[in-house]
Amino acid sequence: MPAVSLEQLVSLCKRRGIIYPGSEIYGGLQGLYDYGPVGVELKNNIVDSWWRKNVYERDDMEGLDSAILMNPQTWKYSGHEETFVDPLVDCRKCQGRWRADQVGGACPSCGSTDLTDPRPFNLMFKTQVGPVSEEDAYAYLRPETAQGIFVNFNNVLTTTARKLPFGIAQVGKGFRNEINPRNFLFRVREFDMLEIEFFVHPGTEDEWQDRWLEDRLDWWEHIGVGRDAIRILDVPREDLAHYSKKTYDLMYRYPSLGYEELEGIASRTDFDLGSHTRYQEQYDLTADVAENPSSTTRLSYFDPQANRHVIPFVVEPSAGVGRCLLAVLSEAYDEPMVKAPPGDKLEGVRDGLEAFNASVSKNKKLPAEARESMLAFGESIAGELPESMPRIDALLAIPGADRIKEGKTLRNLSQKVIGDHYRTVLHLRPHLAPVKVAVFPLKRTDERLASTARDIRKSLQTGGRIRTVYDDTGAIGKLYRRQDEIGTPLCVTVDFQTIDDQAVTVRDRDTMAQDRVSINELKDYVEEKLAS
Repeated sequence: MPAVSLEQLVSLCKRRGIIYPGSEIYGGLQGLYDYGPVGVELKNNIVDSWWRKNVYERDDMEGLDSAILMNPQTWKYSGHEETFVDPLVDCRKCQGRWRADQVGGACPSCGSTDLTDPRPFNLMFKTQVGPVSEEDAYAYLRPETAQGIFVNFNNVLTTTARKLPFGIAQVGKGFRNEINPRNFLFRVREFDMLEIEFFVHPGTEDEWQDRWLEDRLDWWEHIGVGRDAIRILDVPREDLAHYSKKTYDLMYRYPSLGYEELEGIASRTDFDLGSHTRYQEQYDLTADVAENPSSTTRLSYFDPQANRHVIPFVVEPSAGVGRCLLAVLSEAYDEPMVKAPPGDKLEGVRDGLEAFNASVSKNKKLPAEARESMLAFGESIAGELPESMPRIDALLAIPGADRIKEGKTLRNLSQKVIGDHYRTVLHLRPHLAPVKVAVFPLKRTDERLASTARDIRKSLQTGGRIRTVYDDTGAIGKLYRRQDEIGTPLCVTVDFQTIDDQAVTVRDRDTMAQDRVSINELKDYVEEKLAS
């Protein structure tokens, strides 16, 4: 089953090298995270899958990698300087700063209602350009990759000789100076984006938006986020962005957060190319754009059937890699009970959890919201024992749980029971798995087994298609658990029988079933398994 709390994912990500807090040794910096050895592989595999689906498998798409820093005029005429803002309020009591639409009339930190009036706060990071700080020597770190596509429209059109409809795809960094980043990777200050700007003949945008909706749902299903996990929100007109005629938001039920946006598919009309084009007055623009005397280039398309230049309309599917990765992890996450724990051990854990929850409910040092959230999670675990026991690790990883003295007792009572009777596994699709195959020697001190295992790893890894690792740092059971937690589909064990029959034991991640496979046939076996 998918993860039920964000803490489960946060705990796993830190424990297994998927995500680390940024610059952690100096206390970190809010809203910034680093992808660890496992996380960077998963992230790259998600991006590769997206690129393959949208660029390589289509005949109407080109790729682009535009600069992060752009001429600041870009953001003036795109509307970002004026409209890319959040309402900011200050708490006069604790000096906390919050988005006005998130406070509900009272400071989330101290509960005070003594708040300032909301004022606009621009979310773009501003930076100096050049060695001397001057008023006009500045640029913005881009808040989206889309504008790099729009300003390069004519370059791509000219150099590729594309005909409408066609698209430009881009993967890249974006930066937003969030007032209060929160919820792990969900709202951060630096992030990776997957964006497509698809250019169409005016009047065909509705049809293309619906086609893109189906294409995007197909891809999400391909990476493990099924249609039954996604709600489609037809964004109400009053909530549409200023450039949007119509937007579909794909809403995913994130653990602890509820339904939030996973991807947006916006019909942007002719607003973007119309905003950046030269000679705006020569086109019959439908969008309300600011007058632009600064552009040097026409961003139009010559329509041979109409025998005139037109400004194409745009359909934009756009998603954040971090939110995508969270959804993939959540859907793949499972903590099955391998065997039932003994009754006395279960009762001990139950009593320890009850004592922990009681202590949380009485703790006045925790902020009220944090206390209520922790207690609700603890009570949900208590109500679903024994199946829910592995969630205790996530409960004790919640910020503030270390202040509850009963937490140490609960950890001691539960840790061995969880280790002996449960496993954490990521049922990732094979093409997304950071590691495809792990190879172990049954006894690391036996050079015959170790050298055979290393040779197998090298053979499988040759060509770079099957990411394979060698590990001899623990007992086989421990090594299996480690690979289960990062989603490795297959584990290969070289044992003493291998010396005689030149065969190995291959264990399946999902079923835990084991097959005996000849070393000579192993690569074909692995490729077939990974493709299924």
